Amino acid sequence: MTELRVYLLVEDLSRQFAACMSTPTRARGYPPMQGEHSLIIEVAPALAIHRICDLALKKMPDMEPGLLYTERQYGILELHSGNLIELHQAGQAILDGIGRKAADQLKPRTLYADIIENVSDQHAIILNRTREASMLLPGTSLLVYELEPALFASVAANEAEKAAPGITLVDVQMIGASGRLFLSGSRAECERARNRIDEVLGAVMGRPTRR
Repeated sequence: MTELRVYLLVEDLSRQFAACMSTPTRARGYPPMQGEHSLIIEVAPALAIHRICDLALKKMPDMEPGLLYTERQYGILELHSGNLIELHQAGQAILDGIGRKAADQLKPRTLYADIIENVSDQHAIILNRTREASMLLPGTSLLVYELEPALFASVAANEAEKAAPGITLVDVQMIGASGRLFLSGSRAECERARNRIDEVLGAVMGRPTRR
């Protein structure tokens, strides 16, 4: 039996998030572009993701997989397309093939959120050494957000950028035990981003995350 952990449609990819997803670290296949739509799926056991990929691409051969990854416990697939209807059809082929519904996924849970104002020089320097997106500038505010399952950091990053267009995506970590997001800007921008993330995650239908 394949456990569906995440079934996530991310519509209308924002500029910074699409750019982050197109880096070699993320896009191990075909890079997504701004304005395209993304379907991100996580399943267990990990190798079941290859059946997921097969179901999607045989139904919709024009889909582009950006990420096909197996970690210790879970398998992850990201597909993207400019055609949202076809992406929905690929997703339905996956769900039908494993006998699941989208609502069988886990409901995201926020583990931690904080806004740090007026980031110090030393703090910015050490974070910039490990970032995967834009630089964190000293003196700005920093929104840090941790949640599970980790893949929901993707929609959190995308929706935060839409809600606060002036915000800077410093890093998004969407693979692992938990997802982490680092966003910088003014205090007001960070608050708008945090509120939008809370709203989007709260609206996701799914089964409770085990504690």
